[in-house]
Amino acid sequence: MHTPIQNAIFYHIYPLGFCGAPQNSDPHASPVPRLNKVTTWLDHIQNLGFNSLYLGPIFESSRHGYDTVDYYHIDRRLGTDADMVSLSNEIHNRGMNLVLDGVFNHVGRDFWAFKDVLANGQGSPFCDWFANLRFEGRSPHGDPFTYEGWNGHYELVKLNLKNPQVKDHLLFAVESWMQDFGIDGLRLDAADQLDMGFIEDLSAFCKRRNPDFWLMGELIHGDYARWVRAGRFDSATNYECYKGLFSSHNDRNYFEIAYSLKRQFGDFGIYQNLMLYSFADNHDVDRVASQVKDQADLFNLYTLLYTMPGIPSVYYGSEWGIPGRKDHGSDDPLRPCIDLDEAIHQAPQPDLPAHLKKLAEIRQSLPAIQSGSYRPVMVASQQFAFQREKDGQKVLVVVNSSENQAEISLSNQQVSNGQWSDMLNPGVTWLSEGGTTTLVMPPKWARVLVLRG
Repeated sequence: MHTPIQNAIFYHIYPLGFCGAPQNSDPHASPVPRLNKVTTWLDHIQNLGFNSLYLGPIFESSRHGYDTVDYYHIDRRLGTDADMVSLSNEIHNRGMNLVLDGVFNHVGRDFWAFKDVLANGQGSPFCDWFANLRFEGRSPHGDPFTYEGWNGHYELVKLNLKNPQVKDHLLFAVESWMQDFGIDGLRLDAADQLDMGFIEDLSAFCKRRNPDFWLMGELIHGDYARWVRAGRFDSATNYECYKGLFSSHNDRNYFEIAYSLKRQFGDFGIYQNLMLYSFADNHDVDRVASQVKDQADLFNLYTLLYTMPGIPSVYYGSEWGIPGRKDHGSDDPLRPCIDLDEAIHQAPQPDLPAHLKKLAEIRQSLPAIQSGSYRPVMVASQQFAFQREKDGQKVLVVVNSSENQAEISLSNQQVSNGQWSDMLNPGVTWLSEGGTTTLVMPPKWARVLVLRG
């Protein structure tokens, strides 16, 4: 990684939507260099404190990128392989990390090996490339065979990752991305459905070539620690806290997110030593601005995202609080084409980018927030405080979701005595001394307090 992973703050782009690519790919069309748009956004991205870029699917596909046609070439709707080399060089020249989507569970029906099966039937040498492909019936698409689709979606054909040829095809693709684009890591799509043997082979393959290579699994349910361990993944999507971040504000119930954080990262927490990937929204779920009932809660929500244990990530457009909901199951409204100047001048939450920038600066200046221990200090329905600590540095994060000013009484058993400086509200200090001291909290706002030695 160009930036150590504990210092990473991710900006997540879904390129096909972001760049305004046509919904369906024409296999005979010439490449269009839409990917260059990402380059024009890099100043904006870096200015807000992001130092790592996660790009959704960029390889040749039929429609949405998760229906891969060719793992070895950039989607013609985004440009050429050379365009990606240029973008990668620009990203790395800025000292940023580049992480791509690794979609290895399934391919599209236009994938070259599947087309060979369609053309040659049982005579195709690629029949065993696909999971449970059998010539004993008809598929929902009318094929003279059946096969396994991803979650019942038969336009997504599940690969047989136990087949050595399939595994080699994918691993050599990853090697080409490492060589040609210098990628620093991969986000593994549908990671819970990947064969564990394949995961372990992929990890060993990547770490041999780059010991700092980062593998992050998309895991929605289950015990993340089963996948995030030596020899498998380095991180996983923290869907449990994703849900708690917005619903604890909507329900005026900080007990929810406090419970999840203590369960995961507190004393004896099940993920105490894991660096999970934290997010408020992404390309698969409704925008967080459409999830929260009160837009003012976005500020405290992101303060929690940046200061709780984990690696924070912001989805493109959400820095301005843009809305977006699935439409009758379609993800397209979540993946819009955005013009930078228009977004800046028409931002629903024009003060949010500056807040994110400030949070990034605070995070980068405080090792305790990047990778320190987690200890809950107090929780009430609309107030929540926790402490992060590393190498003697103590940081107290306090949020108040009430529309009214709140007074929080903290004893010297909860927080150390001494002078605390508020990093989020410069010039504000708080003296904790004696038995119990009152901390005054502004309405709908937070404090990030550092104990001065």
